[in-house]
Amino acid sequence: MPGRAIISNFITKVREGKKQPKKCPFKCIKTCDISKSPYCIIIALINALKGNFDSGYAFAGANAFRATKILSVKETFQSLLAEYKESKLIKLNK
Repeated sequence: MPGRAIISNFITKVREGKKQPKKCPFKCIKTCDISKSPYCIIIALINALKGNFDSGYAFAGANAFRATKILSVKETFQSLLAEYKESKLIKLNK
C-alpha cells in the first residue's frame, strides 16, 4: 500500500533495518508475516496517535510539503473562506 509517511526517528530506524516486531497482538492484516515485517503498523499508528514518534509515524497528503504551520480545523476553514472571497473579488474587478 503506498503512503506518505512523515519522517520521524521511527521511520529512520525502519529504513536502517533497526525495527522488527517481536509479536503481533492484533492480527489486523491477514497477509502480514511478522517474521518479514519491519514493524507492526497498528502499534506504530497507535504510538503516533499518542504523540510518540520515536515508536510511530503519521501519514501526510500529497501537498504536505506546502504546509508551513499546523492549523486547527477552524483556522483552516477560515483561511479557505478568505481565499475564496478574495478570488471572487479579483474576478469581479476584472
